[in-house]
Amino acid sequence: MGTREMSPRSWRGDSPEAFHQLRSQWRTASLASGWPFPNDWALAEVDVVCETALAGLDLAAALTRLSRARARAGCGLSETLQDLAALHAVLTVPSARGGLVAADPDAVPARFVKLTALAWADVLVRQLAKAEVSDGLTGLSSPAYLRARLREVFREAAATGSDARDRYVLVLVAPDLSGTTGWSRLAAMVLLADVLSSVFDGGQTLATLGPAAIGVLAERDHGLAEKVAQARWLAASRLRIDPQLRSVGAPPVWLEQLPPTHPAACLLLADLGKM
Repeated sequence: MGTREMSPRSWRGDSPEAFHQLRSQWRTASLASGWPFPNDWALAEVDVVCETALAGLDLAAALTRLSRARARAGCGLSETLQDLAALHAVLTVPSARGGLVAADPDAVPARFVKLTALAWADVLVRQLAKAEVSDGLTGLSSPAYLRARLREVFREAAATGSDARDRYVLVLVAPDLSGTTGWSRLAAMVLLADVLSSVFDGGQTLATLGPAAIGVLAERDHGLAEKVAQARWLAASRLRIDPQLRSVGAPPVWLEQLPPTHPAACLLLADLGKM
């Protein structure tokens, strides 16, 4: 399939107006075709695709970069291909520059469907190869598993027209281990993992976030405040009993509201993991 099928002469140009018009219509067509997270659509790679299309160049490399970025941001393959179909419709339908067009996945050249799918799958395979389901030391889930669980939460909320933040919240525990070394640091994390596992034992997702942070994805229910208080008291008590861990003090246990989107939630987890 030729490049012209995705970058017709009528769209070519280097003016800011042409760029913003193409980008805007692509986003509109993508949202209309079912893109679930409006705030997550815009990526730097989207701009590269627009610039490449307006220059009349082959879109293969730009689309490959975009597909990989979509995968890293947690977008599903179906959504990524539907977004590609929206771009194809905007670029090829004669009336696109004057109004809304309908995305047709079957109309996208097979070449671009293939390279987009392969690029998306490549990122997923690499992530799966590096991800362990659980942490061998604490027995808690890994950060990768929590990211996957959060993706399910946001997809469910989008499907039901609700806000994931109204139903779920993160419970965080981050002890100050700056004054401990070696085995004492590991012992503190194992002890806290045991505390949280005993308190949040109703199917919540418990995960290590970093060397000194643990998170629990919990539902906002009438028993949440009591569980947080119990976890705070047990954590302080258990650490106080061990002479080598008394210097850690009472670890902070707090509620952290989820960000509005899955990519933003993943960034939050990364930041928390650095504590």
